[in-house]
Amino acid sequence: QLQLVESGGGLVQPGGSLSLSCVGSGDTFNWYTIGWFRHIQGKEREGVSCMSARDGRTYYADSVKGRFTISRDNVKNMAILQMNSLKPEDTADYYCAADYTGGLGTSVWPPPPYEYDVWGQGIQVTVSS
Repeated sequence: QLQLVESGGGLVQPGGSLSLSCVGSGDTFNWYTIGWFRHIQGKEREGVSCMSARDGRTYYADSVKGRFTISRDNVKNMAILQMNSLKPEDTADYYCAADYTGGLGTSVWPPPPYEYDVWGQGIQVTVSS
């Protein structure tokens, strides 16, 4: 089964940038839609962005549209979430997740959280001066 490991989190000032990486191992990376979620203590988990393997289709939450960019490299088994113009409200634990599609499309876009089969351990992002 695919396993995911995130890296790249940390502390950044408002207006700054961070790049989160998600590296997969153990299965064929391009059989999975990759999604990024975040969780703030006391709030519901939020789907931030996702990218399909089949056609590169993307999704962004309204709260990050225009500031975050998702990309993936199926040769390197890696997905990247580039986060620019960060705000204090972006502070959260960020999780990478994979939804198995076998290289086919999905019936619902973006896939809801319960569709995701594999989750990373999460990484903390803090935006503060």
